[in-house]
Amino acid sequence: MFTFQKAQRAQRKARIALIGPSGSGKTYTALQLAKGLAGPNGRIAVIDTENNSAALYADEFEFDVLNLDTFSPEVYIQAIRAAEAAGYDVLIIDSLSHAWAGKEGALEQVDKVARRMQTTNTFAAWREVTPMHNALVDAMVRCKCHLIVTMRAKTEYVVEKDEKTGKTTPRKVGLAPIQRDGLEYEFDIVADMDIDNNFIVSKTRYKPLTGAVINKPKPELGREILVWLESGAPMEDVPRAQAQPIGQPQAAAPAAPAAANGSAKGSRNDNAMTIEEALKRYHAAAAAKLPNEQDRKDFLRYAAWKMAAAKYADGKGPAPVLPASTKDVPIGTISSIVKRVVDLDGEALLSLLNEWRREHAETEDPVPDGETVQATRGVS
Repeated sequence: MFTFQKAQRAQRKARIALIGPSGSGKTYTALQLAKGLAGPNGRIAVIDTENNSAALYADEFEFDVLNLDTFSPEVYIQAIRAAEAAGYDVLIIDSLSHAWAGKEGALEQVDKVARRMQTTNTFAAWREVTPMHNALVDAMVRCKCHLIVTMRAKTEYVVEKDEKTGKTTPRKVGLAPIQRDGLEYEFDIVADMDIDNNFIVSKTRYKPLTGAVINKPKPELGREILVWLESGAPMEDVPRAQAQPIGQPQAAAPAAPAAANGSAKGSRNDNAMTIEEALKRYHAAAAAKLPNEQDRKDFLRYAAWKMAAAKYADGKGPAPVLPASTKDVPIGTISSIVKRVVDLDGEALLSLLNEWRREHAETEDPVPDGETVQATRGVS
């Protein structure tokens, strides 16, 4: 059985992300923060994907650099491991965006996998690439060094419906990092950099930085963050939850109380959810990436159809039918699709949705909720 312990703050390593356009001072700011985190005797390493641009600051900062010219997640992981093995105190990844959109990055890997599979269904290709990218995220989260990453920014749009004309139009809403959606959640401090070199905190677990705007941060900010990080108990002193060893009998969990009528619609046990709850979870996960509700409904039905088509092609299921309604999608399938939606960015989801619409242009575009389309063996 698991045993809960009293919560206790532990010392930890810095996890900082700097996001901004070219010329916003990401590299310079990262070096300033690293100098404060490393202290007078600490060592700083830089993984440089920006054509050796970090070396421009070699006269002002003391650091070692590793220049990369290919950017697969595996290469990044190997570089992180090398920095750990060499005992560096602070590691800067400048920039992490290349692991997503650079040469051999995740997006290029998806294209290669799709070509190898001889399919235009990039949804299937992501099943192979996502674990690679997840491994990179895990390597960063578990890195033994203080970690600072920079990410390039792109203009972000949302698609909105004009109530007067009924047409959908894009609207600029700001800047977003060139990386997988949601990656910033892995960091303790996230700051946007603007062309005036302002360090604009958008997320922080260090309360004094909440809402802060700092022009051209100095090493003192890094030292301030370091004091906060080291104010907790040493990691080895923090108690861990105790679990009963695998293979030993465990006490049975108490049974969930039965519904009053035994089978009321919408009832559930601890290991299930209702279709309404599953759909609510899906829409919550997809809303920011597919703002249009009909797009989200179409994508869910399309993805369910594709998953069924893949099983049919492998001889593991019946001929797939496009669900007539989102409520016809099995709950387990919805849960699987939610995981894919979380892993993909809005552009990838829209690309998949457009592929589906092109494939079904001979019927209706899109197929209205309430119609079905019979698939044939071999559909990708």
